[in-house]
Amino acid sequence: MTITIEYETEETLDLPYEDIIDQVVEESLDYVECPYDAEVNVLLTDNQGIHQINLDMRQIDSPTDVLSFPMCDFETPGDFSRLEDTPEEYFNPDTGELMLGDIVISVEKVKEQAEKYGHSQTRELAFLVAHSMLHLSGYDHMEEEERQQMEDMQREILERRGYRR
Repeated sequence: MTITIEYETEETLDLPYEDIIDQVVEESLDYVECPYDAEVNVLLTDNQGIHQINLDMRQIDSPTDVLSFPMCDFETPGDFSRLEDTPEEYFNPDTGELMLGDIVISVEKVKEQAEKYGHSQTRELAFLVAHSMLHLSGYDHMEEEERQQMEDMQREILERRGYRR
């Protein structure tokens, strides 16, 4: 598994963010039973940086907490079986790893939301990574049933690694 983490902000997180990200990415892949070694890229930025990405990529003119950019097209969320049909689209030819996608997280939002929701910055970062990993695995929350399913899955992933409110 390859997890690339870039830290592109002067805003500091005083916690072992690399370990947290690695643990939650790994647990998320185990949870959705991904049968492949995967590549995931994570960018930690500030509100200004994520605002610009949100504007450029989604035409939404505001900062957000996390953005997910999946590289795989899933017919059914979490169903990795059809990805091998077109390996040139989904697998890195040099490593053989599944190119799952990119995650962008605002460090400022991690801090703001941890305070707002009354839990640690560690738990907030873990939550945002788990949420985004589910998006990279084909899950969404556009409908109420999907939203509830994702909330349940996020909670289970976090609890399996000991991240509780």
